[in-house]
Amino acid sequence: MSTAVAILALMGAGLILVAAVGILRMPDLYSRMQAASKAAPLGLVLLAAAAAIHIGGTGAAIRAGLIGAFLCLTAPIAAHTIARAGYRSNTPLADEAVIDELRAQTLAKDIVRDT
Repeated sequence: MSTAVAILALMGAGLILVAAVGILRMPDLYSRMQAASKAAPLGLVLLAAAAAIHIGGTGAAIRAGLIGAFLCLTAPIAAHTIARAGYRSNTPLADEAVIDELRAQTLAKDIVRDT
């Protein structure tokens, strides 16, 4: 049982480390937001699973499951909200960004609306 706990904990900590490195290395808000919203919740779910196995019992498993469900439900919503707020406040894209698809869609809607 302790081997499973160690593997889950190391995988979870590794994913959180990958998310932290992604946040530091990515060039703009949108890339950082994606790095934080993908790897970090999965890492936390793995750590919660490791804690539930280590503690044992139904109560710990239910709590770990609720933590996992909460993270899986709220991480995409938080990422969308952060990206939308950044876009509306005119946070610039990275220099490597080739096209701003949302701006192109907005301009197309304005053109259609004006005609």
